Amino acid sequence: MGSSQNDQSPNVAQQAVGGPTADVTQTGDQSATADVIDLPIVAEAFDLVGILSAVEETAYKWDLNTDDIEWEQNVDAVLGVSNPDVILTGRGYQSLIAPEHLSRRHDAIVDQDSGDAISGAPFRVQYRLTPGGKRSSESIWLEDHGRCWFDEDGKPTRARGVIRVINDRYWEEQRLLHYNDHDELTGQLNRVRLNDALGAVIQRAARTQQSCSFLVASLNNLAVFNSNFGFDVGDEVIAGVARTIKSKLRGGDTVGRYSSNKFGIILSDCGPGAMRIAAERFISAVRANTIETSACPLSATISIGGVVLPAQADTANEALSCALQALDQAKQRRIDCFMPYEPSPTRETARQRNIAIADEITSALDENRMHLVLQPIISTETGKADLYECLLRMEKPDGTVVSAGEFIEVAEQLGLSRMVDRRTLELSMDLLRKYPDIKLALNVSALTTSDHEWLVALHKLTGGKREFTNRLMIEITETVAIHDLDQTVAFVDTLKDLGCRVAIDDFGAGYTSFKNLKILNVDMVKIDGTFVKNLVEETSDQVFIRTMVDIAREFNMETVAEWVGDQETVDFLKKTGITYLQGFHFGMPFKPSELTEPLDK
Repeated sequence: MGSSQNDQSPNVAQQAVGGPTADVTQTGDQSATADVIDLPIVAEAFDLVGILSAVEETAYKWDLNTDDIEWEQNVDAVLGVSNPDVILTGRGYQSLIAPEHLSRRHDAIVDQDSGDAISGAPFRVQYRLTPGGKRSSESIWLEDHGRCWFDEDGKPTRARGVIRVINDRYWEEQRLLHYNDHDELTGQLNRVRLNDALGAVIQRAARTQQSCSFLVASLNNLAVFNSNFGFDVGDEVIAGVARTIKSKLRGGDTVGRYSSNKFGIILSDCGPGAMRIAAERFISAVRANTIETSACPLSATISIGGVVLPAQADTANEALSCALQALDQAKQRRIDCFMPYEPSPTRETARQRNIAIADEITSALDENRMHLVLQPIISTETGKADLYECLLRMEKPDGTVVSAGEFIEVAEQLGLSRMVDRRTLELSMDLLRKYPDIKLALNVSALTTSDHEWLVALHKLTGGKREFTNRLMIEITETVAIHDLDQTVAFVDTLKDLGCRVAIDDFGAGYTSFKNLKILNVDMVKIDGTFVKNLVEETSDQVFIRTMVDIAREFNMETVAEWVGDQETVDFLKKTGITYLQGFHFGMPFKPSELTEPLDK
C-alpha cells in the first residue's frame, strides 16, 4: 500500500496475518544487543511481504465510507493488474470482477451479520478477476478472505483481507465447485449463473449509465438433428454452436446456456447499433461453421432476439422476457435472423391481462370458486339427455361468473391447466357420487394427456370402481390428439382400461386423418360446430357430416353434432343417422342443482 520500510506503523499484511513485528531495539539489555547480530535471519524469515508474494497472496485495507483501498506493496506482482490506479477504490476493483461473480463478493463481505464489534464479521469468497480490464480475455481465480466491521446501525465501515491466487491443483480439487457455475455439455455458464451475471451487469450499467445488451440465441431445428442422427449428435451440435458463439465474443462479454437449444449472451458497453452488429456476427459465424460430429459434418443456424439494458428492462427476469419476445419475432420472419425488442402497448396490455387472469385462476382454485355447469347431450333416438358435458365456470370475488373460454387459453399457456383439470375432475366426481344415474363428459387439456398424476388422481377419486368410471366420458380435442399421437394413444388406452369412455372433441377443426381416428380407438366423435352452424345452407358441410357419420359407423363410433341452434338443423342431422345432438337449441348450460329430475336413489 505504498508504505516505506522506515514507516514505524505495522503494515496491512502484518495486521491481517499475524500482527506487528516485535521491536527489538527498545531494550537496554546488552545480551539482547548481542542477539541483534542474528536478527537479520529472523527478519528475513518473517518478511511477510516476501512470504505473501511467494505464495501468490496480497493484502488490503478497504475504507467503505470513502471507498478507498490500500494494498500491500506486492499487489502488482500478485494480481498483475494492467492499471494499478483502477484498484485504488472498491468500485474500480469491482469493475475487474467477472460478471457472473459481481454480486458474489459484495454479498459475502457486505451483506452479512455485523458480527462482533471488535473482531468483525469473517468472510471468505472465490471469484474470477480480469486483471487486464473487462475487455481482456485473460482471467485469474482468487480466494478473498478477511473480516468486515460495521457501525452500530449495521452499516459496513471497513474491511481487511488477504487475497490469494488459486492454482491449478486447487481447482482440480474443487472441480465440483466449478460445475456449480457451468453447464456440463457446453462448458459455458449454466442458467443460474447466467441469471446472476445478467442481474449484476444490469446494476452496473444503471450505476455507470452505460448501456449493455442481452441476446437470446436459439439453435434452429434441433429436433431434426435429434430425430435424424440421435440425441448424442444433437448434443454435439449444441456444444459446437456454443464454441462458435464463444469464439466471437469480445473480452468481458459472457455466454451461458439458458435451456436445451437457447443461449444467453451478455454484451457489456453495447448500445442498439452495436447489439445488431454483434448479433449478425454470431449468426454469420454459426452459419459459416461446419460442426464435426460423430455421425458426419453438420451445419446449423441460429435466430436471435435482443434487448438494450437498462433502458428496456431493469431486472434479469424482465430482460429475459423481452429478449424471448424478440426471439419469437425473429423466428416468425425467417429461419436465421436478428430482431431487437420493440415495446408494444398492445403486447404489454395483453401481458398484464394474462398476469391478472393467472392471479384470478390461482385464487379461484385456492378459494373454491371454480364451479361446473351442465349442458345436455341429447340422444336422437330418445330425445332425452343421455349425457351431460361439464363446463367450467370461474366466480370472481365480486360474484360475477365467467366461462372457461375467457381464461382456459391463458391457463394452458402458463401451465395452470393441470390444476384446472384436477379441480374439474374433483367436481365431476362429486356429481357422480351425488347422482348415481348421471353420465358426464369433461374436457382435458394437452398437458393433462401427459400428466400421470392426473390418472393417479382419477384412480384415487373413483377408488378404481367402475360404477364411477363407466359413467365418465373424457374429451380430448382433435388438435391435442394429433400433437403427439403415440402419447395420446397411450392416454386413451389407460382411460379405457380404467373403464372410462373417450371422445375426440372439435373433430374437423384440425388435420386428423380418418386413419389416425381409427388408431386412437375412441368411442365417440364430436363434430366441430363450424360444420353444423350453417348446415342447412352449406352443401359442403352437409357432405362432410354425412361422410363423417358413415365412417364413424364403420369404426363403431358414436357421433355428436355440436352447436345445434334450430329445429331445421335437428331434422337434417337425424336423417344422417347422427347419434347425439348438443347446442343452445336444447337450452343453456345450467347448474347441477337445477336438474329437473332427482337422480338420487
